[in-house]
Amino acid sequence: MKTISVISPAYNEVENVRLCYERLKAIFAEHLPDYRLEHIFADNASSDGTVDILREIAAADASVKVILNSRNFGPFRSLFNGLRYATGDAVVVFMPVDMQDPPELIPEFVRYWEQGIEVVAGARAVREETWLLRKCRSVFYHLVNSLSDFEITPNVGEFQLIDRKVWDAIMQYDDHYPYVRGIIASVGFKRLIVPYTWGERKRGISKNNFPRLIDQALNGIFSFTNAPMRLCIYLGFTIAAICIAYALFSISMFLFFPTPAPRGTATIIASIFFLSGIQLAFIGMLGEYVTSIHSQVRKRPLVVERERLNIDEKYSPKSSNRSLELIE
Repeated sequence: MKTISVISPAYNEVENVRLCYERLKAIFAEHLPDYRLEHIFADNASSDGTVDILREIAAADASVKVILNSRNFGPFRSLFNGLRYATGDAVVVFMPVDMQDPPELIPEFVRYWEQGIEVVAGARAVREETWLLRKCRSVFYHLVNSLSDFEITPNVGEFQLIDRKVWDAIMQYDDHYPYVRGIIASVGFKRLIVPYTWGERKRGISKNNFPRLIDQALNGIFSFTNAPMRLCIYLGFTIAAICIAYALFSISMFLFFPTPAPRGTATIIASIFFLSGIQLAFIGMLGEYVTSIHSQVRKRPLVVERERLNIDEKYSPKSSNRSLELIE
């Protein structure tokens, strides 16, 4: 019997976590009876009773694995760490416990996988969210795809089913802040996009606030392209060329049409502030890369785990390539 692993990160989801477990288990029992479900919950140090519910579920069902982090390490790190423990023949990379991404699509994903598709990606064709958020996401995908050497399909998140060989490729990444959807897109393989409606959250409050979304967007941009620094170079040369052209024009006007020098205090002040703003923007972009390099070379652990439930202690994630090794 083949196994399908499903990863569900959680943080203060006391209203949703049990419903997610029961709904997914019912879907597998009805639509995928020939497959074994391995449901992995990665809890990011919840403080609202989520951990107690996960303990109850894990005690009653050995197919549920639980990773309890020592603190909140952010959604991407926790998700990637949970992904390391997947042992299935195929893996659903991200199944949110709020079920805004519909778990009813998983049987369809599995059918496409059985036909030889190695990455079955859900695309949020319809989003039940505000116009502003939809527009910001559209701008982000356009920006990333125009700057990188591979395409991240717009509206495709981490709700994807991947083959085991794709999982193996992803586990070779050693990234301090893994942008999971970008990693999946970068490894390639045969891919199919399945559009769906991204539902509105029914219970609880989303932990992805606007500053966190901006942080994730910047991580996606700076993780997979050096185009921001190239843009700085091009813009710098352009401004320098404009300044040289303006200087030559001013000299020519003075030689052919000599007039008293005008008072240009306001122009000088505006120019100084403009060029200072450009320089600060450039330094900020450079700082993003330096900070990323600094975090990467320090080789801190992706997350620190406080406890694992229903995970065989003879398996431990490798620190080098994020996969699992058997401890003899």
